[in-house]
Amino acid sequence: MSTAGFNSQNGTGTGQTYTNGPSQNPVAVQQLPGGSYGMTQQPTYNPMQAKAPAPLGPGLYPSGPYQPAPPVSSYQHAPPCQLLPTSSSRPAADDQTSVGRSSTPHPPSVCQPWSEQPQHMPPAWQYNNTHPSMGPPSSMGTPPRGAMANHVNPAASSTAPLLPPSSAAYSSAPAAHVSHSGAQPPGPGSPPTSLHGYIQPGTAPPPMNPMAPNTYQPSRASYGPPPTGPPPTMKPTAPPTGPPMANAKPPPPRADAQCGGAVNSTLPPTEPDCQDGDIECPGTMAGNGPQASNSHNHVDNKMAGMPQHGPPGRHLGHYPSLPPGYQNTPAPHNAPPPMHPALQAATQPYTQAHQPYQQPPGGPGPAQLSPSLAAMSLQSNTPESLRVVNLLQERNLLPPSPTPPPTPCLPQDLQKINCNPEVFRSTLTSIPQTQSLLNKAKMPLGLMLHPFKDLSQLPVVTSSTIVRCRSCRTYINPFVSFLDQRRWKCNLCHRVNDVSRSYGEPHKRPEVQNATIEFIAPSEYMLRPPQPAAYLFVLDVSHNAVETGYLNVFCQSMLENINALPGDSRTKVGFITFDSTIHFYNLQEGLSQPQMLIVSDIEDIFLPTPDSLLVNLNECKELVQDLLKSLPTLFQKTMETQSALGSALQAAFKLLSPTGGRMTIFQTQLPNLGVGALQSREDPNQRASAKDIQHLSPATDFYKKLALDCSGQQVSVDLFLLSSQYCDLASLGCISRYSAGTVYYYPSYHHQRNPAQVECFQKDLKRYLTRKIGFEAVMRIRCTKGLSIHTFHGNFFVRSTDLLSLPNVNPDAGFAVQMSIEENLDDLQVVSFQAALLYTSSKGERRIRVHTLCLPVVNSLSDIFAGADVQAISGLLACMAVDRSATASLSDARDAMTNAAIDSLTSYRQSVLTIQQPGLLAPACLRLFPLFILALLKQKAFRTGTSTRLDDRVFAMLQLKYQPLVYSLLMIHPALYRVDDLTDEGALNINERTIPQPRVLQLSVEKLSREAAFLMDAGTVMYLWIGRNCHPNFLSQVLGVPSYAAVPDNLYLLPELDTAESQRTRAFIGWLRDQRPFFPPMHVIREESQLKPTFMQNMIEDRTESALSYYEFLLHLQQQISK
Repeated sequence: MSTAGFNSQNGTGTGQTYTNGPSQNPVAVQQLPGGSYGMTQQPTYNPMQAKAPAPLGPGLYPSGPYQPAPPVSSYQHAPPCQLLPTSSSRPAADDQTSVGRSSTPHPPSVCQPWSEQPQHMPPAWQYNNTHPSMGPPSSMGTPPRGAMANHVNPAASSTAPLLPPSSAAYSSAPAAHVSHSGAQPPGPGSPPTSLHGYIQPGTAPPPMNPMAPNTYQPSRASYGPPPTGPPPTMKPTAPPTGPPMANAKPPPPRADAQCGGAVNSTLPPTEPDCQDGDIECPGTMAGNGPQASNSHNHVDNKMAGMPQHGPPGRHLGHYPSLPPGYQNTPAPHNAPPPMHPALQAATQPYTQAHQPYQQPPGGPGPAQLSPSLAAMSLQSNTPESLRVVNLLQERNLLPPSPTPPPTPCLPQDLQKINCNPEVFRSTLTSIPQTQSLLNKAKMPLGLMLHPFKDLSQLPVVTSSTIVRCRSCRTYINPFVSFLDQRRWKCNLCHRVNDVSRSYGEPHKRPEVQNATIEFIAPSEYMLRPPQPAAYLFVLDVSHNAVETGYLNVFCQSMLENINALPGDSRTKVGFITFDSTIHFYNLQEGLSQPQMLIVSDIEDIFLPTPDSLLVNLNECKELVQDLLKSLPTLFQKTMETQSALGSALQAAFKLLSPTGGRMTIFQTQLPNLGVGALQSREDPNQRASAKDIQHLSPATDFYKKLALDCSGQQVSVDLFLLSSQYCDLASLGCISRYSAGTVYYYPSYHHQRNPAQVECFQKDLKRYLTRKIGFEAVMRIRCTKGLSIHTFHGNFFVRSTDLLSLPNVNPDAGFAVQMSIEENLDDLQVVSFQAALLYTSSKGERRIRVHTLCLPVVNSLSDIFAGADVQAISGLLACMAVDRSATASLSDARDAMTNAAIDSLTSYRQSVLTIQQPGLLAPACLRLFPLFILALLKQKAFRTGTSTRLDDRVFAMLQLKYQPLVYSLLMIHPALYRVDDLTDEGALNINERTIPQPRVLQLSVEKLSREAAFLMDAGTVMYLWIGRNCHPNFLSQVLGVPSYAAVPDNLYLLPELDTAESQRTRAFIGWLRDQRPFFPPMHVIREESQLKPTFMQNMIEDRTESALSYYEFLLHLQQQISK
């Protein structure tokens, strides 16, 4: 997409990278965020880049240094300065940006004269908002002609952004001032190795096999998706016809607003720390002096060229079905034991339980870093995480019980107070010293966040003084260093700060003892009284909506939970209904009954009585209850079939704009009238196509523009979509994605024909209405100087540089960020990351929740691999693949995920193993990586060749983007349990309930038995599969039926029988459901059930007509790695 096209929709000036610490060019005037030129930076690892063809010879990656790109030949002036209006009536944002209202939610560009040259950006994927016209994609089998530029040139600026097809680098070429740092030379002698052939921790990596220089290689075959056609003939490919990729010039800079997708940026400019209206820096503090900012330059790197597709595949039949001894290999002897009940009680499959924050011991305190930390590399013996696993020989790799995330290698006093991994988690628990070392590892560096998670223990601090670093504005935390009782050294920018005597003894302060803390902000942290809780419900009342019966469920749920809505005496509520016209409801105090006001001019929407449509709930509760009781019958006989959703949204925006708040939309059909009207884009005949999927991007920018307007006025939009027909969720979802809202989707919803969906809707709605909520929130993530964040994932709008605007924040929302290493971390033993979430509680309190994570720095590849978190890596790759699907193509995203597994295992084999062995080798910590990648390829969001409704696919993508990691993992790789033989052996005892703990089984039909019953937990849905010859005792004692034939077709509730078997089964299912905030419906299915194909599609390890089995996929990986 061209710069102009993107800026016209989003505005400019957002999405910059930030690094902390003082900058070199402090200025004395307030600097507003905006696009400008920044300095060049280290190449950034990106596992989702396109691949170029490769030769068939050995060695996939060069060992030589990266070749720098020449500097940009001409200097271009930054856009003219503009001033950003501020409002004195709104609270200010976290750090340097005020949460103020403006006519547009994005800041304008500003001049930044101190920048030196355009920034060469790390590639990232962004959601296109409108699809530009594209030429025919080039085939991977044909090398590109002419010079390949790795930036957008004017002639090709409208093409879909691609990542560089260089197979050797995981990022754009480094800029000219970066020295050759692509590979570290081996040490003077052979490094010591372990018995397993590993480099001893702390040593330099061994020399790699000599390979071709780091240049674009058109003869290399793309990894591509698993083969699906006849074997290709092996013919030499013509040499490249253009200059190598490494010599391409950096792109011309531009500033883009980025919302909810990928955010790229560069090194920071400088500005005074205390800006007008800075909530986290209220006013000018005495003695603070000039301080560095977190506002930064932004440049997008779009790759010229067209999407490239994978090579012609080979026929699947050449793979053997199973190798000798593969099927019956026993489980590994060192499988982790079941977790302690106290840990497992609150955990999900493949997650770690919540750990209470422990108080540190006495003495110098946890904040004093141990001088021996530099020697805290992995132990001399090979750790379990680096145990060599031959994936082709070890069949039973799946742990029998949930696996906790890896523990960072930190001193004990630091580790026991580190942030809970369910809140803050890194893909690598050992941070590489340099970007070149990270590039060698071929694994993504990023963070997974669940910042507003419901916590059982949360220390809350009420203090008139919130201690922060004067330079980078980091909040004091357990990982700072105290020089004495009055001086502390920031663990992010390393500045020495003072604390006043009134602060008391620093080591005893809760914020120095807890990695997660919440501050109640003093009055100087806000510019106006916090907004009241405001809830506006916008309801579709067309004929289609009334037929579904959702209106009865909504009104009944509202009546039951109206007193549980979060808020105080100022809480406001309002209702709008719509079909082809817009209906407002006057709920003014003193009326005997609600008054309906109809506006039929949907082209010029207005509010008939602005002061009586959004009313105080406590003062007008009886009128609200009367309206909820009458709504279901009010439209019972309507025959209106049209839907003017766009106009209803405009009306709701006008109503909520003065206060901000939450807008909740209920929609049951494709909007077909007025602004925002859509047409069906789905071809049902293409649902099972193996080709690229079309229409994953929005058809119009109306909903995104409106979402940005909402975000600017502190309004968040949540969408409940209840429909059996295509509704273009790719377009409608933008209203929630860019306003920090959430999408709820109930396909085929009907109050009679689909009772399981009705139950799910009821439970979700109750949770939605009563859960905790934060208003007018902003979030900023800081990291130790030398690290930078360049991409965000989730539902939000990037207001300025690195500041995420969250008009509402809820405890069920997750975020992810990608990171790079801009400066070598040679002098550091640990690095820290801090997420600060500033929000207004429903009670009107301004609060700041701070999470701080500390991780060690390592200098060897073996240490990096030992600390890899395969679950977090898979979750981050899923987010990146969703972006790739929208900006390039689904096939590109699938290729990139496959390449990620190939690249990391190749790096491990070539750079970590010193004794080469046959087979597909992986470290134990990554043994599940190929399985998770295959699961993603077969997941509803990315699968091909299987009939998938377009809305179902888009919803799956939305879930992967905003679900916290612990929930998305089950959507990627479901858990399978046998439940007809549950016992109390190894069971948990929770609240006087006995919870059986059956073994997690592999997702293969091989594990099923017709004599048994199995429960599959797929995250958002559960399936109870009943074998044809299931024991009659289970049928009668659990299902309450005498025989298999008597099992009802649409059974979704287990009867509450007074039998031990029934109690165990219901207790286990209830325990699984209690661990997530949403309600997964359960379907009881027989072998003849219509849902059986859906159940079987989750058998990831089995082969289907359109996808490889797990073993065939491993062979495919081995084939690519051995080239």
